[in-house]
Amino acid sequence: MKWQANTEQGIDVSQFRIDWERQQATCPQGHSSISWTPAIDHPKNEVIKIKFSSTDCGKCPQLTRCTRSERKYKRRTLTVRPQAQHEALQAARRRQQTRAFAKEYALREGIEATISQGVRAFGMRRSRSIGLAKTHLHHLGIAAAMNLVRVVAWLDGDEPAPTRVTAFQRLYLAA
Repeated sequence: MKWQANTEQGIDVSQFRIDWERQQATCPQGHSSISWTPAIDHPKNEVIKIKFSSTDCGKCPQLTRCTRSERKYKRRTLTVRPQAQHEALQAARRRQQTRAFAKEYALREGIEATISQGVRAFGMRRSRSIGLAKTHLHHLGIAAAMNLVRVVAWLDGDEPAPTRVTAFQRLYLAA
């Protein structure tokens, strides 16, 4: 995601109307794109580069919310996936904003914390055994050890640590 999607005032790709048949995008201010170029991005995915006129963007009152381009002629450029992928991504992002998603994700946080503990404290990234059966037994041993550590912590009255907040999240919440 780009910075526009991570700030409340930013104008992100979801606010643009994309006409796939005419191969044209329209910004929230009503300006139409001037260029629609299929391309391949760095990891070799199909993308579409959509460019807007520097004349339109240069006089737009929303320019600072839309682009931080340092070029002489400031303008907005969108990079989107092909239609089916783009629409699926936008639908997923809308779903992430719902209460149902938050409730479902709360369940996921618990298992992510468990996996994180297994990796950090019990070295689950590497198997010290060769073969599927021995590796499975090794994982069962780690699971039992994790349960014992958690039971002892619970008996000692230790509260579970809160979900870790990344430096970026702390900065974003402070702003």
